[in-house]
Amino acid sequence: MVDNNTVMESGICIECGARETDGLSCYQQFGFPLVWEHNDPKLYELHFWLVSCYMIQHPSNYTEEGYKNLVKLFINAYDNNWSTPYILKKNREIVKSVDKITTPIPSKERKRKLKLWSMTIEDIYLGGEKQAIVNINKWKEQIRKELR
Repeated sequence: MVDNNTVMESGICIECGARETDGLSCYQQFGFPLVWEHNDPKLYELHFWLVSCYMIQHPSNYTEEGYKNLVKLFINAYDNNWSTPYILKKNREIVKSVDKITTPIPSKERKRKLKLWSMTIEDIYLGGEKQAIVNINKWKEQIRKELR
């Protein structure tokens, strides 16, 4: 299965290792917590973490410089316990300073390399809306450990 953002082979994302669940690619599973956010302001407060965790696991969506900046922002925000408004301010500064963040390479032509992560969007999706806050917080902790 190929969508505009992920490639699933034999039911596995060839970039993050998430399994196809309920017939959904990892990108399609990612859409669920984005919708859940609209039902819960406390969940919406984790939007940066949700999106950055997913994107860190899919580097083919970025230029090399864009990906390095995303990882650096994630690490600084996590390690320094930055507030959401401050994270967004720093993100705007990065976006203004970088030529291109997302890759201009068409999806089918991107080089993807599998990295098996201890948690993926599959864990957030399977945990459901009621566990999303707890699971996104676990996910950001795991991502931070694995970026060391």
